[in-house]
Amino acid sequence: MVRIEAEVDRDRRELLRTSLLDTNTKASPVLRALRQDPDGSREVPLHVWALDERDGGTLGGLVGHTWAGWLHVTYLWVAAEHRGAGLGGALLARAEDIARAERGCGAVRLETWDFQAPDFYRRHGYDVVCVIPDYPPGITEFTLTKRLG
Repeated sequence: MVRIEAEVDRDRRELLRTSLLDTNTKASPVLRALRQDPDGSREVPLHVWALDERDGGTLGGLVGHTWAGWLHVTYLWVAAEHRGAGLGGALLARAEDIARAERGCGAVRLETWDFQAPDFYRRHGYDVVCVIPDYPPGITEFTLTKRLG
């Protein structure tokens, strides 16, 4: 007999995560090879900051990580008064350079919403690979990728 429950349970969540990780590793030769490499089994943070030279204040930043030859951009933000001056592009370019030159990445992926920056990323060479309308309701989410040459 099976009982179905809906509750937040951190221990069961961790059991599920590790069980899925083990199952996927066994099922996929690609994941198995990545996870046998000491550096291939974990995400490595990549953060790039734009700072005010006068007071060190944060004007913008990019937070992401690299894994399996990819840079994943999680957040890219520029203070409103500095938008349109190339700062976002500079942050993105620096992260791409680090990912390619220092970490051997061949591609980048990220998600953004329609009211944020899909056109910004297209101007910087990104291609839309997925569009999810109405996620959340009234908003469209885009997944974009870029090959690093």
